[in-house]
Amino acid sequence: MPSSADRGSEDARVARTRADVSRAALDVLRSEGWDDVTHAKVAEVAGYSKTTLYAHWPSRLDLVTLALDALGELPHHATTGDLRSDLIGELTVFRRAIEELKLDHILSGLAQWASVDEIAVLRDRINAEGQRPMRELLAQRFSGARLEAALSMLTGVVACPSLMFGALPEDTVVEAAVDIVLSTRS
Repeated sequence: MPSSADRGSEDARVARTRADVSRAALDVLRSEGWDDVTHAKVAEVAGYSKTTLYAHWPSRLDLVTLALDALGELPHHATTGDLRSDLIGELTVFRRAIEELKLDHILSGLAQWASVDEIAVLRDRINAEGQRPMRELLAQRFSGARLEAALSMLTGVVACPSLMFGALPEDTVVEAAVDIVLSTRS
């Protein structure tokens, strides 16, 4: 698999194949789940042979990595300077991303495969990027263990109901969670 530095020199055919397979792998991941991200299924969806996929992405992990790379940058709330509004805005964007990007399928797979070192690296990268704005907002009020707890509580108010019950929280639940966290003393 070429490194990102090598991709600048890829010919157009290879770049098109990479883009097609990336989209197909992400589509399979979001619509059918991690277990279906196989060479056979991704090749079928992308319109390429399994041989082509094995030549460029020899392992299933390569396909999952490709799918997660195709996810791109996660959406975030544009900050306003009002901590409460910004936290609610970021959680609302996260909730919408779970719904529209089917992030619950991706988060579920990351949890399921958490013991695989390579997946742990991907999980940490996605979590760090996804939680960065929330962490920066909460760091205005909390630090250390209290920051980690506040971050877990607020991201959990959206992620947990989605993963455990297949439902997303209403605005009032998001607002209540933010108010509870902000009412604690730092």
